[in-house]
Order: sequence, then C-alpha cells, then structure tokens
Amino acid sequence: MDFDQSPASRDMAARVRKFLHEHILPLESSLLNEPHHGNPDWHSWTVDPRIEALKAKAKAEGLWNLFLPAVGGLSNADYAPIAELTGLSLIAPEVFNCNAPDSGNMEVLWKYGSQVQKDEWLVPLLNGEIRSIFAMTEPEVASSDATNMRATIAEDGDHVILNGRKWWSTGLGHPNCKVAIFMGLSDPNAHKYLQHSMVLVPLDTAGVKIERMLPVFGAFDAPYGHGEISFTNVRVPKTSVIAGLGKGFEIAQGRLGPGRIHHCMRAIGAAERALKLMIERSMSRVAFGKPLVNLGGNRDIIANARIDIDMARLLVLKTAWLLDTVGAMGALSEVSQIKVAVPNMACRIIDQAMQMHGGMGLSNDTPLAAMYAYTRVLRIADGPDEVHRGVIAKLELKKYEK
Repeated sequence: MDFDQSPASRDMAARVRKFLHEHILPLESSLLNEPHHGNPDWHSWTVDPRIEALKAKAKAEGLWNLFLPAVGGLSNADYAPIAELTGLSLIAPEVFNCNAPDSGNMEVLWKYGSQVQKDEWLVPLLNGEIRSIFAMTEPEVASSDATNMRATIAEDGDHVILNGRKWWSTGLGHPNCKVAIFMGLSDPNAHKYLQHSMVLVPLDTAGVKIERMLPVFGAFDAPYGHGEISFTNVRVPKTSVIAGLGKGFEIAQGRLGPGRIHHCMRAIGAAERALKLMIERSMSRVAFGKPLVNLGGNRDIIANARIDIDMARLLVLKTAWLLDTVGAMGALSEVSQIKVAVPNMACRIIDQAMQMHGGMGLSNDTPLAAMYAYTRVLRIADGPDEVHRGVIAKLELKKYEK
C-alpha cells in the first residue's frame, strides 16, 4: 500500500489549507458565538451571506466537489487528506461543497440516478444551488437494524405512494433544502435485501411535512440542523425511484463506504485541532506554580493523543486505498473498523482538550464543544458502534469456519 499523495492531491491540500487559514477559521469564532443555537423555529433560519460568499470564492478557485472523481474530484485515497483538513472547522465542508448528506446524495445520483434525475437534482447539488436530506432513520423502530424500516413505497400505476415518518434527517432546516432521498419498504415478500427502494421526493410535494427540529446537546445548529419529517400519502412519479424498485440496500452500501471515509477523516482533523488547542493551553496556563503541561499525567495524555491520531489515520488511509482498489465488498471489515475506532478516538481527545481548558472548554469560546457534539453523533450516525463491531466479529469469525 502506498499512502503517498498524488501531485494533484498534494496541490489541492496546500490550496485548501491556505483557504482554511485565510478565510474559514477567522470566520468560525464569530459564528460560534452568534445566538442561533437555541432557536427551534426553522422557518426563521436564514442563509448566512458570509458563508455564501466563501462558497462562491472557493468555487471560483476550483476548491469544489473535491470528493467526486467523476466531476474532477479525487479518489478516496487522494481525497482523504483533504477531508482531514476540512475537519479542522465544522463550516469547511459546506464551503467546499463537500458536506454531508449532500456529498453522499450526489454520489448516489451519479452512480445510480437516471439522466433525468441527474439533470433535475444532481446538477443543482453540484453547483451548490440547493441542499438535500437522506430520509432513512425512523423514530418508531430500532434503526440500527435497517430491515426494521416501516416506511412504505407502494406502486400505483405510473406513480409510487410514500408513507412513513423519518427523523435525524441532517440539513432539513436549511432554507435551500429542496429534495429528500426517501428509503422505504417496497416489497415485504422479497429477499430481505431486495425489499427496499429509494425515491427522490421534492420537499414541496403534497403530504410532506417537517414536524420539528431536533437539538443535539441543546443546540439546533441553525441553519442546518437535524429534523423529523412525515410523509403522508405522498405521490410521486415512478421515474423518481432511483435505479428501480428493490435496489435500496444496494444503493445504501454504495453510498456509505466513501461517506464513512469522509466522516472519519474529518473527525481526525477535529482531533488534530483539539490536540493543538490542548497543547497551546497546557503550555500557556499556569496552576499550582507550573504550566499545565507539567502537572499530573498531562504529558502522557498529549503523547497518547499523538499515537492514537496517527494510528487512526493509517487505518482510514488503508480503508480508502481498499475502496479504490478492490471496492466496497473487499473493505467491509475495514469500513466498520474505522467507523468504530475514529469517532471514539476523536471523542476522547476532544474531551481531554475540553478538560485542559476548564470551563472555557465547555463554552463557545473554542470550537471544542461543537466538535465534541459532532464526533459524539458519529458514534451513532451511519450505524452505532455495536453494529459495526458485530460486522467486524462476523467477518473475523468467518476466517475460522471449517
């Protein structure tokens, strides 16, 4: 395995790093302290013109859609270091149009969408003109087992009718959010992995209703946010079905592999920034007559953080290389490994950085609290730790079957 960046990746990383430090990080602190965290009324949420201006600037500089090779982006292995850089700030992925769930939805449309679907939805997503959601998780069932899904997709002539309730649909509160990819049960009598389908649903379709926004640790993260949305007898043309009925699980697996690389590398970037803040704080703050770095086991904490970040990065780079060379089916264990290892590592290091900052670490004077919420969510999003450990164990035990 060769983890050396290609010249294109190395050049892109330098340009992204420069853009981050010159434009994004200076804006971040003011955004963190603006009074939008406790507002559940998504109707009043607005697009920040400063973010839109940065998006336009990034697009003009060619720092755009970096995750999608089909439109000039990079392979998984080459994009991984770029994704790590975008993890230094929670607003960076949107600025480069590499934000979830839009990036995953764009991949779905590129790989599985019809030309009509691409023209209607992929093109404006690639241009950053609209945003989208992925409607999969449901409040009534344990969504860690996706076969529990109760939402339905019923054929009716040239249309399909959708019913169900979804939640934790990321980005639902954004004023530019226009379309959902809805996953539901379309044939309960088929093989369990052929029972589900995905359908494109404009959010202004009759029967679609945003029920509420869901706070994470008390913050609504306007204008993005996670929401609960209901679908009541929603009728859309059958041409809105992605890749045909029964293809839902196939599409989901194709979507989640690269997406987990993106999430994990961003989490590594967050851990790197937390380590930097921790070290700066520990060297500048004095307690009991000594810098914090010389108190207790703080040097061990810093050393272990360095070790853990570097180990996690190597595992993710290996996984990205496998996805590029042998595909998702050849990297099932590794994809689950990074999904468990990286968010846990990042949570631990960010938590230690918060502890080193004392009360300041719990406030919005640093990005640590927001980064902790993000990485803690990752231990549940896209499959909780326990599900991924189950996959790893199953594949490991299979090696010893006689």
